Amino acid sequence: MPNYISAEEAIYTIKSGNRVFFHGSACTPNHLIDELAKQSRRLENVEMVSITQQGNVEIAKPEYKDSFFINSLFVSTPVREAVNSERGDFVPVFLSEIPILFRKNILSLDVALITVSPPDKHGFCTLGTSVDVARAAVDTAKTIVAVVNPRMPRTHGDGMIHIDRIHKLVWHEEELPTVDYGSKVGKEEMLVGKNVAELIDDKSTLQMGIGTIPDAVLKCLNNHKDLGIHTEMLSDGVIDLIQNDIINNKYKGYNNNKNITSFCFGTRKLYDYVDDNTVFAFRDVSEVNFPINIMKNKKMVAINSAIEIDLTGQVCADSIGTIQYSGIGGQMDFMRGAALSEDGKPIIAITSRTKKGISRIVPFLKQGAGVVTTRGHIHYVVTEYGTAYLYGKNLRQRAQELISIAHPDDREMLEIAAHERFKHS
Repeated sequence: MPNYISAEEAIYTIKSGNRVFFHGSACTPNHLIDELAKQSRRLENVEMVSITQQGNVEIAKPEYKDSFFINSLFVSTPVREAVNSERGDFVPVFLSEIPILFRKNILSLDVALITVSPPDKHGFCTLGTSVDVARAAVDTAKTIVAVVNPRMPRTHGDGMIHIDRIHKLVWHEEELPTVDYGSKVGKEEMLVGKNVAELIDDKSTLQMGIGTIPDAVLKCLNNHKDLGIHTEMLSDGVIDLIQNDIINNKYKGYNNNKNITSFCFGTRKLYDYVDDNTVFAFRDVSEVNFPINIMKNKKMVAINSAIEIDLTGQVCADSIGTIQYSGIGGQMDFMRGAALSEDGKPIIAITSRTKKGISRIVPFLKQGAGVVTTRGHIHYVVTEYGTAYLYGKNLRQRAQELISIAHPDDREMLEIAAHERFKHS
């Protein structure tokens, strides 16, 4: 029988000066994080390393600044304020290379806090909905502390871990963090989705980034045939397509007959669907996002989003000026992999304006903004007003292509800016 202990006893393993990994997304171990906050007075200089945290993340609050430093590899809402303050920072890194930071001790880990599914009859738990960078973390951390949550689905792939390899086990049942991207899809997003869907051929393999637009694209694929999945992240939008045999992975060319992902994040329906479902393989992100593996898929279509794009095709997807909003993530991994794939299509899909009515296509990126996808890597840009193809185009041609898919009320401003920059008539 597993030897379960209290969260209080388990967290006492963490000492001042430790570097601690947090499991991410739906696996965020908030039960352990809450206990860590309770023990904050005995701790100082504890560095927390993670991607995409969800839930409360108590220790990211200002009152814990003397105890914890949030060193984020991909920023999410619960830690965003801390990362953009003296209490935290951001590491720019491709998602595919985060495991290298752990395995080469560039970011050596003292403790890994993870959430796992209950052990099977052989004693194996799984990393559940998030194998991604957690596989490398549990392989390299000196101490592993795990919450065993019976609400965590058991997933197939690289996430197996035997209870004998876990140093501290805590039993705690609670519902996982959820998000319903499909319910947030509006009129503009659906138009973008329709335009992207028109670029997708039958027998294509898909990668979808995070957010409403990827779900909008999936809603527009009901008349397609024989699609495949090779993506860093899954959401609810794939379920109906799999059940209707639209996604069947027959013609990928790499890992046929499997939906390949590194993590999933969505509603309880999704978590129940991936539970013990052998059609899904949750793999180490260093394999899933390795561009050479991505390019092995025929007709690889990468669908990612952006915060803003300048008139030359530079894509900012991780920051709003100097404010770190998210991270590099897997966008460049897949944009490059899709570009190298046979008949592949790397796509940046955006609404022409933000919810506040600000143009996403701009003369210049905001001062301090980060470039995630360079203008040398950009191919397709899609808005609700159409598709711009930038590959092989010079700067003036790119500007005209992008202006043609900008919001009509922003085109005059962009034309003036293009004329001033490129001196074209």
